[in-house]
Amino acid sequence: MGLRRSKRQAEQQTQQAGQPGQAGQQGYLGQPGQPGQPGQPGHPEAPAAAPAVELRSVRRQYGRGPTAVHALRGIDLTLPRGSFTAVMGPSGSGKSTFLQCAAGLDLPTQGSVRLGGTEITGMNENQLTELRRSRLGFVFQAFNLLPSLTVEQNVLLPMRLAGTRGRTAAQAQARAADLLARVGLEGKGGRRPAELSGGQQQRVAIARALVTRPDVVFADEPTGALDTTTATEVLGLLRNAVDALGATVVMVTHDPAAAAHADQVLFLADGLIADRLPRSPVAAIAARMTALTAPSKASAPRYAGAAA
Repeated sequence: MGLRRSKRQAEQQTQQAGQPGQAGQQGYLGQPGQPGQPGQPGHPEAPAAAPAVELRSVRRQYGRGPTAVHALRGIDLTLPRGSFTAVMGPSGSGKSTFLQCAAGLDLPTQGSVRLGGTEITGMNENQLTELRRSRLGFVFQAFNLLPSLTVEQNVLLPMRLAGTRGRTAAQAQARAADLLARVGLEGKGGRRPAELSGGQQQRVAIARALVTRPDVVFADEPTGALDTTTATEVLGLLRNAVDALGATVVMVTHDPAAAAHADQVLFLADGLIADRLPRSPVAAIAARMTALTAPSKASAPRYAGAAA
């Protein structure tokens, strides 16, 4: 999910490149819902209470003048560590733009984004690349595994891109083996992605997303290419990553059954957070989504002879 930066964005980065981000990486203790110790190798210590994600008055506009598209119109949001948030909304509601801005893949036109206590809005491209490599995890609908690498090598790739950070090769391999075992792929580290089913490939992608102990895992329709049974298994793994590893997951989805695994569901409409639900059954989420997309009575056509 890469985006070419606009001239405005490049100018903004040039002006703000001198504002370094504050590091805030935290590891996992392996206890349900608890964040790990601050000060992981390569990252200075951040306040323990810093939320995983903070958006303040975030706006994203594409184009200018009367034809401008206002994808985000002022998003204010705080997500705690160790939480699972699903983001839903009709087509064109701003879901993808929200995810891209929150993950540092796109720059907001206005507003502020913090990840793990680090202000990322003013970072230049090199700083954002470093942040994505070491402190963020990504799970995509299309898996995005490298076919020429083994399963273990795919999982270890973010670690290698981020550098050793005080880890030995044996420690990195042990981390990969532990995560592969957690996602049900113990002993399959030497296989290639083509030798695995779609569900198994997505399990590898989840292990890869967690390997650096990121501040946040961003998941973009992670079950969109899977059958219902396999999708449920994958969502259970994301849920377990939050409950057992203290991970923070932000997932964009169109599926109420997927959203039912989350601690809360945010509903976007016209670039704004229109509604939210705490953890709810599938039927309640589907009903809220239907109400959000249904035409209002005020805009419904009136017919001759209708009651006033």
